[in-house]
Amino acid sequence: MSHTVSKRSTLIVAALSSFMTPFMGSSINIALPSIEKEFEIDAVLLSWVATSYLLAAAISLVPFGRLADIYGRKKTFAYGIVAFTVTSFLSAVSPSAPMLIFFRVFQGIGSAMIFATGIAILTSVFPPSERGKALGINVAAVYLGLSFGPFLGGVLTQHFTWRSVFLVNIPFGIVIITLVWWKLKGEWAEARGEKFDVPGALIYSLAIIGIMYGVSLLPALKGILFILSGLVGVLAFVKWELRVEYPVFHMGLFKANKAFAFSNLAALINYSATFAVTFLLSLYLQRIKGLSPQFAGMILVAQPIVMAVFSPLAGRLSDKIEPRIVASLGMALTVAGLLPFSFLTEESSLAFIVTSLTVLGFGFALFSSPNTNAIMSSVDRRFYGLASGSVGTMRLMGMMISMGIATLVFALYIGRVQIAPAHYPAFLKSVRVAFTIFSIFCIGGVFASLARGNIRLNAPGAPTKDGSHS
Repeated sequence: MSHTVSKRSTLIVAALSSFMTPFMGSSINIALPSIEKEFEIDAVLLSWVATSYLLAAAISLVPFGRLADIYGRKKTFAYGIVAFTVTSFLSAVSPSAPMLIFFRVFQGIGSAMIFATGIAILTSVFPPSERGKALGINVAAVYLGLSFGPFLGGVLTQHFTWRSVFLVNIPFGIVIITLVWWKLKGEWAEARGEKFDVPGALIYSLAIIGIMYGVSLLPALKGILFILSGLVGVLAFVKWELRVEYPVFHMGLFKANKAFAFSNLAALINYSATFAVTFLLSLYLQRIKGLSPQFAGMILVAQPIVMAVFSPLAGRLSDKIEPRIVASLGMALTVAGLLPFSFLTEESSLAFIVTSLTVLGFGFALFSSPNTNAIMSSVDRRFYGLASGSVGTMRLMGMMISMGIATLVFALYIGRVQIAPAHYPAFLKSVRVAFTIFSIFCIGGVFASLARGNIRLNAPGAPTKDGSHS
């Protein structure tokens, strides 16, 4: 009995935290204009309210995944929830923009501690035969957070000021902390006693900062230089990790484990091609179609609702059918959902938009849970934290690349201006171009997804395998 309770409690804890962190990330975007007004800050400083959180999370995910494997996943997860909850309160009472940005950095680190361990704890508790189902429910929670963020964020900001967007996390945090201490028994630390690679973590962090900061500066030359320096950092990181005895990121997993490498690549491509969809369509619906923010939000919810409904189903399916097949079908459907938007005009009907979003949502649902299942099932137990961290890193990097592509296309076709009626034809052209790029990305993603090979036949292929993964 206690075993079922522990499984159920683990799933509730993981799902709540998987809802809370993306909810925070997506709801704050709606509150940005209010923050700008209250603190009277310029657009660059304002963008750092959102970017500081994403950047801190992306830098911390892999190192905390590794620390969790060494010192305990439950401990890391619990500290992450505490950090996230406390910084939510501090952000809500921030007296100035620099203070808010400062607390957002620590909130990002807290969210990374949660994300680097949540999936790893689920994978530790659920046997391979039930793992897809559990991961599917968890993925559904992520999408609910991402989708309800803008809608609830708008309602909260409108009626209770932007500070309420942060305060709403506190009861969530308290419930999760209580459940962790009360219900989650035991600890998972399969890499206990191994050393933590501090230089590797530093090189990794600097490389990620270079790439993500560079993407935010595109198409300026400075942005390209930052991205190039970040890529040099990545090469230095790979070189260092292959030499050190206990690497922060086991490069052997990419080299010897095809399933792990291609599943991560597929995740990166998928997020890069889909994250900016809401951003682009939100502008299209409000500017070109003249809809209110609330009505535009209701139309855009079509995609995440479909994702949330079908993700658990897709996860369960990947327990029975090879994840590669389900995920590749999902990626192909994602192409079918994206492609129609590359023909978007002023006359495009709302039914056309909702239909395409539904197909996109279904494709995303079929792809994401089986893909996460493939990543987590392809590694040895002692790498769960690391694999969990890599899932989160691919998501955040993909989100930044997706927004980077959208920003770059806008800059090339419209220039850095506010989108006024005079720019509508150029705006529509840039939206079509962005969706064409995203569709081509996903076509490549279908091949990456198919190339991973079967998980069930060739269980984990990490170089230091001891064969005892299940």
